[in-house]
Amino acid sequence: MPPLTNRLTRWGRSVLTPTDAFMNRLYGWRFNPLYHSGALTVALLVVVLVTGVYLLLFYRLGSPYASVANLSAQTWSGSWVRSLHRYASDAAVVAVVVHAFRMFVQGRSWGPRALAWVTGLILLFVLMVCGWTGYVMVWDTQGLVLAREGARFLDALPLFAEPISRTFVGERPIPNAFFFLNLFLHVALPVGMGVILWLHVSRVARAALWPPRGLTWGTLGLLMALSVLWPASIGPEADLFRIAEHAPFDVFYSFWLPLARPLPAGAVWAVVLGACVVVLCVPLWARPSSHVTPSPSVVDERLCTGCRQCYLDCPYEAIAMVPRTDGRAEVVARIDPDLCVSCGICAGSCAPMGVGPPQRTGRDQLGAVKAFVATRQPGPRDVVVVACNRGAGGAAAGPSLDSSPVFGWNCAGSVHTSVVEYLVRWGVAGVLILACPARDCWNREGPKWLEQRLYHDREAELKERVDRQRVRLRYASEGERDTVRAELRAFREDLAALEGPTPEREIDLDLECDPVPDEEAVA
Repeated sequence: MPPLTNRLTRWGRSVLTPTDAFMNRLYGWRFNPLYHSGALTVALLVVVLVTGVYLLLFYRLGSPYASVANLSAQTWSGSWVRSLHRYASDAAVVAVVVHAFRMFVQGRSWGPRALAWVTGLILLFVLMVCGWTGYVMVWDTQGLVLAREGARFLDALPLFAEPISRTFVGERPIPNAFFFLNLFLHVALPVGMGVILWLHVSRVARAALWPPRGLTWGTLGLLMALSVLWPASIGPEADLFRIAEHAPFDVFYSFWLPLARPLPAGAVWAVVLGACVVVLCVPLWARPSSHVTPSPSVVDERLCTGCRQCYLDCPYEAIAMVPRTDGRAEVVARIDPDLCVSCGICAGSCAPMGVGPPQRTGRDQLGAVKAFVATRQPGPRDVVVVACNRGAGGAAAGPSLDSSPVFGWNCAGSVHTSVVEYLVRWGVAGVLILACPARDCWNREGPKWLEQRLYHDREAELKERVDRQRVRLRYASEGERDTVRAELRAFREDLAALEGPTPEREIDLDLECDPVPDEEAVA
């Protein structure tokens, strides 16, 4: 990864880490709006769509300003609806920017995720154009400025026989066709957004397109209260023969006006196109160097039983079940390297430990935990902390947390339950697993499947012989160090009430998952 990208991501994490921790304390990780920025965008656009349909019933092409002004004067049936339409549109821009910033900082913009990055930027562009046309439809002073700026930019292109800017010099009345064109774009573009959104999530399984119910209603209630208490203003009617002294510019959709108006149209085009090239090429220059790029998962077909669990759990639909011909099972898992992001979720999902990224399969994890135990020698009074490298209060950054040995791993969602079983059977007091909050997993569904395997008998489940009282799963972001320490203290207190563990020294879980010899499989 280039040095500039490293600096940007480090800076981004320095912003996200304390902000996430603060929002988790304020709302709890389940309702942290920063974790649901993408889904919130969809919910906000639905609000915009519903209110827009209502407002369209009162809009008149022949008298655009008067129809909007009359609507704004209707306190009970118009003003708050228009305000909600505007504030939800503004909030959608904020949500999109937060979502894009989060994906970039977390390194989720390159490789198989590049399509989502590019289509997300297209969605943001279309959203900005929708807002542009919406403000022109009002035809107040802001709408006139936006219309003139748009005409100035288009006149810089060799597309039209005569300058469009002449439409706004007052030689003749503004034709209704102009307002119809804005109305058409304002209505048609959201339809196109639906298609782009489908492409945006086409490479992920079980896309989360809607935020939790509490967050949805809370956001809607906040926007409605804002709409009632602080209705959106409308500027003076557009007048082609008068330069307005003041215009109510929207900071989210018209922020660029003070910067663009003094510049020549060609310079504005150059800046915009340059910025577009830079952000669209993020998947290229944010990609890690070749020697550190994680390798895609692989399948040891001798071990694959055709259970389909890795296929079901893969967050990116990178695994397919294909017929096999060696007589061992009906199907075998195959990895599409062009879709695999090397998240390792499949490694935790495979009971016989035959799939996963190189050096991170279940068998590799068992080898790592054996080396960990041999080196650290945890005893019957120790709580071993199994921590995600990307969250968990930053616990994985050091060898211990408050005197508890730490076993760090790439993603808690890829940890195989045999690792937990090995530690418990070794005789440690307990195993505290620290994962990222469920909606902030860098690999999407890791914590979800981990919880299912630990407590709800999902395939590759934690065996019944393991005492669940000695295993605890907790969620924490990178900045929640105090929360992690509090959970560790509480776990130690609960473990103190239990009888001492019974250690085993002859533990060989590999033997329980050995591949079937070829001659036995044929027989």
